[in-house]
Amino acid sequence: MEVMFCCDKKRMEDKIITFSKFGDTGKGGITRLALSEADLQARSEICTRMKKIGADIITDDMGNIYATLKGAEDLPHIAMGSHCDSVVQGGNYDGILGVLTAMEAAETIVKENIEHRHPITVTVWTNEEGARFDPAMMSSGVITGKFDKSKMLASKDKEGTTFEEALEASGYKGGQKNRMNPKDYMALLELHIEQGPVLEAEKIQIGVVEGVVGMVNYEFEFAGQAGHAGTVPQKMRQDALLAASEAILYLHRELDKLDGKLVYTTGRIICSPNVHTIIPDNVKFTLDARHQDPEVIKQVVQIIKNIPSEIAKCRVSYKELWSRKTVSFNKEFVDFVEKNAKLYGYSNMRIYSGPGHDAQFISDMIPTTMIFVPSIGGHSHCEIEKTKLEDCLNGANVLLQTILDIDKK
Repeated sequence: MEVMFCCDKKRMEDKIITFSKFGDTGKGGITRLALSEADLQARSEICTRMKKIGADIITDDMGNIYATLKGAEDLPHIAMGSHCDSVVQGGNYDGILGVLTAMEAAETIVKENIEHRHPITVTVWTNEEGARFDPAMMSSGVITGKFDKSKMLASKDKEGTTFEEALEASGYKGGQKNRMNPKDYMALLELHIEQGPVLEAEKIQIGVVEGVVGMVNYEFEFAGQAGHAGTVPQKMRQDALLAASEAILYLHRELDKLDGKLVYTTGRIICSPNVHTIIPDNVKFTLDARHQDPEVIKQVVQIIKNIPSEIAKCRVSYKELWSRKTVSFNKEFVDFVEKNAKLYGYSNMRIYSGPGHDAQFISDMIPTTMIFVPSIGGHSHCEIEKTKLEDCLNGANVLLQTILDIDKK
């Protein structure tokens, strides 16, 4: 019979409570922007706790933290972790729970004296959210060659501080030689809250993440003619906002005809001149569409291309802002996660992630998978974001057992 190890509930709770203080908004959530004072407090606490259990700590040239428990043999590292920065007025689970469960799994290995052949590394990624410095998943993107490092260092926050300046001041800038790489690492696992309502609605305890869905993000522009709100007859108007509204309705009607798993969002609208007595002459909006099947994404793009070139007497144009292909995680590791959820008796289901994660970038160079735990009400990126302690512990247990399975390879 397979030996089952369990993480400690009180230690898990202590970690969650302690880290909720770093960037506390006073309203149940946190604002912990990358390399801010609150983020540096969290990083310091992570390093202090990991040193206490005997971990060696290094950082790379993007400020990513690697806290390693030595293995019995000279073998490649097995990594687990996530990020500790947040969005503005975010919650206490997004990102940081992946770090805390990794720390708890590592602490359990030490406290229970669990033998392991490979070095086990707890990883903390810098600026995953992109809430202070654009773009999101910045540092994992740099080390996997997705982003140009010089451009990332030049990225500025609202106060005009560059990422390079914040990194230099943080004390966490290390050497490029310390980066995670395929030569020294054989696996990465990232635990995360689902950030959606599916697991809770289905009464599922563990999400077995098969990959990250592909997506496209387009911006539409509508050019009309400004005019006085009180003098131009309706039939003579070129109202860019009316044209944009009709386009949104067109897109919704057509996209609703596609697969039911497709999700799409108009998240940003810019109306000019945005004055209540002037007919809008220019309106832009974005469309974000996500699905795991690339054929469905192709259908989305075709619908976009079929949009009329003129609506409500206004010229219509569009451009792709960015896109990503569906990422599939390592099948063997996905199977390990599913096997271990069953081993502990946790209900589970296979699921794809809608949001992006550092793990999706890392999967291009190192075998990777993720574990999801439920989000109460599906809430995330807000102060009421919450996951039950029991679900956090369940996830930590599955994470630990999966790390040990990989260690046997």
